[in-house]
Amino acid sequence: MSALIRQAVEADADAIAALHIRSWKSAYRGQLPDHFLDCLDHELGRRADFWRTHISMTPAAKHEIWAADLETRVNGFVALGPARDTDAEATGELYAIYVNPDRWDQGLGSALLTHATGRLAALGYSDAILWVLESNIRARRFYERAGWTADGRIKIETLPDNVELREVRYRTRLGQQNEE
Repeated sequence: MSALIRQAVEADADAIAALHIRSWKSAYRGQLPDHFLDCLDHELGRRADFWRTHISMTPAAKHEIWAADLETRVNGFVALGPARDTDAEATGELYAIYVNPDRWDQGLGSALLTHATGRLAALGYSDAILWVLESNIRARRFYERAGWTADGRIKIETLPDNVELREVRYRTRLGQQNEE
């Protein structure tokens, strides 16, 4: 698969928001309540605004969003930056990585993950973390195959309608093997 991974631009915000929602609806079906997932389409405008804002952040903040283009469409994206819950000087965080469900198991997620860990290393981080739904076995296996390990930290986030996300934290050491 030949994908172009490029820095996202504000014009990508609508496509990223739609892909984000579509991925949630596919990946989390059976893990989150159906009524919650079925209502995500109503959040498209709010999510597009969120991504537009984050895409336009200044580079000095070390926040980056990368899009993966296939057939002239955004089919995946990754967001990264300083860790939010630990030493942000030494530790980077993979905030989000999503791929069009039609493109799962075709190498696009692996390409985005490799790119993201390379970018985090290039930004000067020695370690990286990410949070994943505890029940998301598919994603957890994906990260474990890439060398990430659960570090024992758990958090519970409450979304609207009292939907709880129980997440586990994964960690990896960044080094020469992850650099582009």
